[in-house]
Amino acid sequence: MSLPVTDTSAGESTRRIDTLIIGSGFAGLGAAIKLSQAGKEFLVLERAAEVGGTWRDNTYPGAACDVPSNLYSYSFALNPGWTRSFSPQPEIQAYITSVADKYEVRRRTVFGCDVQDAHWNGDTHRWDVRTTRGDFSAKNLVSAVGALCEPSLPDIAGIDRFGGEIFHSARWNHDADLTGKRVAVIGTGASAIQIVPAIAGTVAHLDVYQRTAPWVLPRADREYTKAEKFAFRYIPGFQRLSRTLQYLMRETQVVGLAKAPVFMKPLELAARAQIRRGISDRALRRKVTPNFGIGCKRMLISNNYYPALDRPNVDLVTDGIAEVTTDGIVTKDGTTREVDAIVVATGFHVTDSPMFAGIFGKDGRSLADVFDETGMQGYKGSTVAGFPNLFFLVGPNTGLGHTSMVYMIESQLNYLVDAIDTIDRHRLGTVEVRQDAQDEYNRGIQDALKNSVWNNGGCASWYLDKHGNNTTLWPGFTFEFRRITKHFDLDAYRSVAESDLPAPAEAVESAGTTTERTAPASRKAALQ
Repeated sequence: MSLPVTDTSAGESTRRIDTLIIGSGFAGLGAAIKLSQAGKEFLVLERAAEVGGTWRDNTYPGAACDVPSNLYSYSFALNPGWTRSFSPQPEIQAYITSVADKYEVRRRTVFGCDVQDAHWNGDTHRWDVRTTRGDFSAKNLVSAVGALCEPSLPDIAGIDRFGGEIFHSARWNHDADLTGKRVAVIGTGASAIQIVPAIAGTVAHLDVYQRTAPWVLPRADREYTKAEKFAFRYIPGFQRLSRTLQYLMRETQVVGLAKAPVFMKPLELAARAQIRRGISDRALRRKVTPNFGIGCKRMLISNNYYPALDRPNVDLVTDGIAEVTTDGIVTKDGTTREVDAIVVATGFHVTDSPMFAGIFGKDGRSLADVFDETGMQGYKGSTVAGFPNLFFLVGPNTGLGHTSMVYMIESQLNYLVDAIDTIDRHRLGTVEVRQDAQDEYNRGIQDALKNSVWNNGGCASWYLDKHGNNTTLWPGFTFEFRRITKHFDLDAYRSVAESDLPAPAEAVESAGTTTERTAPASRKAALQ
């Protein structure tokens, strides 16, 4: 039985809980459901007013998933209500909230709770977590923040002085009417190729600023037929069979992506044909044709992006941006283009998430300090040496370039639940992955990546960190990751039984009472 969710103002009291989960997107919601089913005590901290994570925040025009609908759901909660083969954002968010309702997750969630920082307390052997809704003390801390939650803003001179509408794609201003306006979209990534076609027909003029041309594949999107919708809902096993076939078909791409890039050639030919079909102007075709191997950067899917660029009121600008003025954008060739609004579609902090700067391990160093020195390394994407009882969901080297992240999340949920069950069953006070086990694991990861298109495709992508290592993607079949995360491997960890832990120098009182211990002065509000 979990503690009841009650309002707790900052500085009023410290609440004790076995497990704290930060975030309520696909990962955090899944963790809450699985820990609830396992009978564990937990609480979810969510900075927003609703569950959903990425799909709650990204409400820009045209927002949709690039993974087939039947794959983009929990295996334990299939959705027979999908209307299309690739779901739009409102349907995905509606699915997530319906799952939260079904499993009654909200009653174990503190909304409007922004985590400021978290420190491992060597005296109490617990995590001290400071939030905008009060302080918490947790035996286990689960980071389910996700990779696509902190917008990455471009470092462009003068951007702060722009006098018109300006906002990031993940913070879309729906009060801003772009109809009949001169609009600039900065970026040509996954969000931009959905936004551009959605607004090109209503704005007066659209400038699309491209730094690197992406590979864009056809989008096999269509509305499900009445027969399919009936079968999904009423024929036992039909939707699960469809899901399995889609999974297997997607999994074949791993051969070309991670093992033998030559097998990516058919996809490259399909992408080149897409350019020829969508764009009539030869000079524009050259501009949108990538100069790196397909798959090196994230492959995008769209049927209407190239036709949108081919419109007479749309210009693709490939000269770098020099500065932003109060009413326009100046490129490095000296050209000034006046605009009324700027949409910043420059992605997210992935390998340098601000969250990392606010989690401090047993030696007082933050995750940001550790990752800056060694790169974003972990063990099975779930734990990091020096950070006891801290578990990641969507951690290092768990990203994918071909199929559903929900599959990877569920694999990590298996590992997480078994880890906490192991801690409880053996009455362990602390578990911390051994540095040698983590190092050996990461050597294997980087070795598996050395022949991949991500490392050899001739591009500079956010998959690679400043050390030149790919710390983002999983280098093989996802069922291999499912196999190694099926059970928590305690032998890879240093563990201390509760009975062997020294008595804390200062005890933190139970929920509802005040703690006398002063928060460390080094805390930084880095998780906002």
